[in-house]
Amino acid sequence: MSAIANFRSYLLQRLALSAVTLLFGLPLALPAQTADDVINAYIKARGGLAKLKAVQTERVTGVITFAPGVEGPFFVERKRALKMHMEITVNGQSLIRVYDGKTSGWIYNPFAPNPSVTPMSPQDISGIAEEADFEGPFVDYKAKGNQIEYAGKEQIDGKIVQKLKLTAKQGDVSYFYFDASTGLIMKWQGLRKVGDKELPWETYFRDFREVDGLKYPFLVESAAVDSDQIQKSAATQIETNMPINDSQFAKPKPPGPPAAPADPPKPN
Repeated sequence: MSAIANFRSYLLQRLALSAVTLLFGLPLALPAQTADDVINAYIKARGGLAKLKAVQTERVTGVITFAPGVEGPFFVERKRALKMHMEITVNGQSLIRVYDGKTSGWIYNPFAPNPSVTPMSPQDISGIAEEADFEGPFVDYKAKGNQIEYAGKEQIDGKIVQKLKLTAKQGDVSYFYFDASTGLIMKWQGLRKVGDKELPWETYFRDFREVDGLKYPFLVESAAVDSDQIQKSAATQIETNMPINDSQFAKPKPPGPPAAPADPPKPN
């Protein structure tokens, strides 16, 4: 074989090798998925950072179901910064939880032996700030003291999801799962205090709808792991940027007793 033929053969081999490298090596050259990639996709899917930041107040109204036959209306009102008022009514009795966004919170539990408005414990106060934050833990997560790590991909209900591990400022660890195709949250997994115990708990977010340019889940389903008793919160209306007086976040007054049932009509 001549020198020219040898060179031509060598050149073809190098070109073929380069083509194979490009074809099969390109995916390996792409940057690895990061927690910030997932968070940025989620914020974009919700409607964008500017619209999230523009929300000053929020009200969610709906029905909560604890068990078959045990359900009632609820509403949650939130206002910057970190103010919250929640009421859940079951069998005519209203559970109330209020946080002023600073240092004080109150609970009225009508099912306690001696119902009264009582101050929240320091442990309650440390946890309620997360509930009152309608931006969620991912917007400005570093400033909020949260640590977030990318934890890989999994499958939920046949869908590919991106998994993030969140370590909150208080040290609590939980996991969030994001639909890789939409960017929206599908599931939360962590520990939830029930009585004196902490149980593994799961929450699913479903039925996303657009409200004032932002995506919200209108159905939230929660249950202890391996339990078939599912708690459901179904929103009937979500509003943003409505006026809410700050007095709504002050110490609440205990509601009056439930109205007595009306007497049946007397026969003629």
